[in-house]
Amino acid sequence: MYRLIVFFLLGLTVSTLLIAQPHDKKLEAKIATTLKGFRGEVGVYIKDLRSGKIAVYHADTIFPTASIVKVPILLGITAAVQNGQLQYDSQHVYRDSLLYTGEDILGSFKDGEKIALKKIIMLMMTTSDNTASLWLQSLAGGGQRINQLLNEQGLLSTYVNSRTPGREANRTQYGWGQTTPAELGLLLERIYRKEVFSPYASEKMLRAMSRNFWDEDESLGCFPPYIEVFSKNGCVNASRSEAMIVNAPHRPFVFCIFTKNNIDQRWTHDNEAWTLARSMATMLWDHFEPKDKWTPPINQRNNK
Repeated sequence: MYRLIVFFLLGLTVSTLLIAQPHDKKLEAKIATTLKGFRGEVGVYIKDLRSGKIAVYHADTIFPTASIVKVPILLGITAAVQNGQLQYDSQHVYRDSLLYTGEDILGSFKDGEKIALKKIIMLMMTTSDNTASLWLQSLAGGGQRINQLLNEQGLLSTYVNSRTPGREANRTQYGWGQTTPAELGLLLERIYRKEVFSPYASEKMLRAMSRNFWDEDESLGCFPPYIEVFSKNGCVNASRSEAMIVNAPHRPFVFCIFTKNNIDQRWTHDNEAWTLARSMATMLWDHFEPKDKWTPPINQRNNK
């Protein structure tokens, strides 16, 4: 009962942060303008990590995570390392039974080959390898254990659904996982501020999120290449979403944009959701790092 009360109180903290924190009304107006005409449902959570101001749009609505569920899985595997159950350098044997059919790198391994845990994590977070991710979900103790850790972080709308007993109905509705833009943004901020498990553990998670391969169609490619971004994206036919912290030099910020029930389900660069995310990213960069205050690196100054 005590544990449930703690979870409830933590949940109140998350659910009321949208009201309790100061809002950037000008930025919210820009967001509303950018979203006009989009054929689907959108949720946005932005936070200026210097001022603490937020800008939101349906930020407490539940969305499918798609591959963004790999952030909770990362949380789970990091907890297992923190508790001494696993080590980053530990070797693990790949078996054909682990294969999740697709274009994954890990799936090309031969049965019996060995791979270090830290490389499995890299494949999950960098290339979004599903075979690696499902293996890590199991190594972390399964979906139930990961969901317990999410609850302990005060996230009561964020869950792993796939291969998790009791979550079958949720999996049918949302797929592998579910979350809200605000909850995922809060988790990223806590990791960024080194408040999850330990400073070392948080730093390891940040490094894992700093090497995202998928930067062509998504908004990640709209930020200058010399700016560090900690990110994870997730895409299925009717849902294209991204969650990140942009480590901008003057005003670092959280940026979470989730979509669902999208009309445009094409897998092309001009997909409406990806186009929207790129437009949002460009607008946010100009908002947080205006050109009159931004000095580009030396190798960029002669290319104006």
